[in-house]
Amino acid sequence: MSGHLLLRGMLAGLIAGLVAFGFARVYGEPQVERAIAFEELMAAAEAPAAGAIEEPEAVSRETQAGIGLLTGVLAYGVAMGGIFSLVFAGLYGRVGSLSPRALALVLGAAAFVALVAVPDLKYPPNPPAVGDPETIGARTGLFFVVLAASIFALALAVAFARRLAEQLGRWNGAIVAGLAYVVFLAIVFRLLPAINEVPENFPATALYDFRLATVGLQLTLWTVLSLVFGYLAEKSLVRSGNYRTARAGV
Repeated sequence: MSGHLLLRGMLAGLIAGLVAFGFARVYGEPQVERAIAFEELMAAAEAPAAGAIEEPEAVSRETQAGIGLLTGVLAYGVAMGGIFSLVFAGLYGRVGSLSPRALALVLGAAAFVALVAVPDLKYPPNPPAVGDPETIGARTGLFFVVLAASIFALALAVAFARRLAEQLGRWNGAIVAGLAYVVFLAIVFRLLPAINEVPENFPATALYDFRLATVGLQLTLWTVLSLVFGYLAEKSLVRSGNYRTARAGV
């Protein structure tokens, strides 16, 4: 069953990547262009009056915003779709009587919260011209610390909720586990240092729009991935005869 679901997960990820690419082209790229224009303006102001020699781009903006962006988003979507399908296969029939579509939506929402929303709350994405190149290694490391903590806390919360469900009921157990997840991450956020490298003269609206577009891109990808995979997985499980068996918790 896992092999069939894996193929469907990668297909769903491919479709989600195509939709997300369209979102990025329409809403994300204009924000990147605004940030680049600001960066070039600042560089021109700091350049000597005689004029500085402009270094040629290793990769043109046209390539970055076109085939480069498409390749990156599709690769990310396919990879996330494959991982999504494997996690789905491990949970299906073991977390109550959720249908394939319902489980896919719940899993997609949890993935978005753990992989996107939580890390971005502590260390939100920045456009070009924001951030010190010398601290990029440290900033990347701190981001992955939050990401790992979020995934770890989510896994513990799920196990905690399943155990509490026997004593408090499913809903009460989920609420308590969710609160524990929030408290754990609040402690992690408190312990990790804050990073603020936004130039004072950088337009606040440009920064807000860029971060909003970044979150929108991820939300689009995970929503489409969850919906498409749920549909494909349900058809596959019904066809193979595993639908009722998994629903029964076998």
